[in-house]
Amino acid sequence: MEPDLSASNLTLEDPECGYKPTELAEVSLETQKLEKRHRQVQARIFLPFSLQQVWNILIDYESLADFIPNLAKSQRLPYPEGVRIEQVGVKNALFLKFSARVVLDMVEEFPHTIHFKMVEGDFKSFAGSWKMQASTEDIPGTALIYTLQVCPTRLIPVKAIEQQLGKDLPRNLLAIRQRLYQVYGE
Repeated sequence: MEPDLSASNLTLEDPECGYKPTELAEVSLETQKLEKRHRQVQARIFLPFSLQQVWNILIDYESLADFIPNLAKSQRLPYPEGVRIEQVGVKNALFLKFSARVVLDMVEEFPHTIHFKMVEGDFKSFAGSWKMQASTEDIPGTALIYTLQVCPTRLIPVKAIEQQLGKDLPRNLLAIRQRLYQVYGE
């Protein structure tokens, strides 16, 4: 399992999460090849908001489709053993419309981590986490790190998934930042 890392705009340096705040709006993205068709993608951003504020936006599952690009549906499902959500992503490419559906079990470890794992959906595997870490620098805020391990089905080329995630994840983190400003102001 030799890592193939594609990284750009690393702006936050910290011993645990690997970065510190320098430019608030920059997103870093790193892709790693795992075994066979499995990939890990990690996106990071520094947000000038508290852990609690970032947490509140992320666990408002019903509202995520209101501001996350290409997320057509996000809803909480009845589930007696925790939090289960259904999400549907939609992407228009040329004259085709693609959609992917996942049902995720969420494990919330307030206030630092939200783990998710697909229990049903259009991928062979789909799991990861949201991690939040308060800044230890002079700039108050939160480092937000999204990590995803994904394996598409045989019908979807791995390169297509890599390219799409490379475009969408930075947009998604910037949309979260924008939502924080809408809800909490500056």
